[in-house]
Amino acid sequence: MKALVTGGAGFAGQWLCRELLHSGWEVWGARLDDSLPPGALDGDAARSVRWWQGDLRAPESAHAMLDAAMPDAIFHLAGMAHVVTANADPAGTLDVNVIVASRILGEVRTRRGGGTLDPAVVIVGSGEQYGRHSASEMPLDEVAAQNPMGIYAASKTAQEVLALEAHRTGGVRVICARSFNHSGPGQSPSFVIPALVKRTVALRGTSKPLVMGNTDTVRDFSHVEDVARAYVALAEHGIPGDTYNVASGIGTDMGSLARRILALAGVDAKLQSDPALVRPADVPALVGSAAKLRAATGWAPRHSLDTILEELIRAASH
Repeated sequence: MKALVTGGAGFAGQWLCRELLHSGWEVWGARLDDSLPPGALDGDAARSVRWWQGDLRAPESAHAMLDAAMPDAIFHLAGMAHVVTANADPAGTLDVNVIVASRILGEVRTRRGGGTLDPAVVIVGSGEQYGRHSASEMPLDEVAAQNPMGIYAASKTAQEVLALEAHRTGGVRVICARSFNHSGPGQSPSFVIPALVKRTVALRGTSKPLVMGNTDTVRDFSHVEDVARAYVALAEHGIPGDTYNVASGIGTDMGSLARRILALAGVDAKLQSDPALVRPADVPALVGSAAKLRAATGWAPRHSLDTILEELIRAASH
């Protein structure tokens, strides 16, 4: 079986390529250029991936990419992944998160109609699509209302609508994943857990406090390796035209997260909330139920939040 991972050189993309290789797939990765940031793919694994290189924002790119790879499954991870950055560039975010997906889906639909290619297409969305819900509603299942707040969440919601329409009207074998927060080695320090870990490690030997923004915001964190396993399971066992949460089902508030990082890192520092760092648009609580994913695929997480934190602390300490 042959897999194509768009965004294959990115954080989650590298973990997914590695998981696919371990599962016996032939793997193609799509990337913008020949760079490969430090991540889950070491030298041998990176050399085992066949790379297609190009800018997926170019209209002809989807056609050329599928001509090269001819995959049995497509995992569409390419796009803007950082919420703050995405919200600061609405046009760019819609281009890369919606238009690119539309072109790939259109190309698959055309080839399916011509009988030349009929891959499963795993479209990776976000738990952010759910927006604001009361704490009493957590964990959210897939029938919960989508109330996207901000450009990032709206773009992921639009991407899912396009994907499900491609299935409904064109028979494209789309499976949609709504992924909640995930982290692990290789993630950029622009994301919350690596950022807190980096700041915590820098406090060793000082008497300074750990300064952060929102302390009461609740999020659901999974290890990126577990998320990659979920994507593979969905390609193999998910029902086309259906949507699945990828989540741990466990909510952790940011204050508790920061205190756990301090404890695991052995740093005796006070926690200080800076109002200037508080993001008022934050959804107060976002926790997902993966019961549907478990029932369909047998997937279950293998890693705890402490495992994520310990791995990132170890990496940041060297």
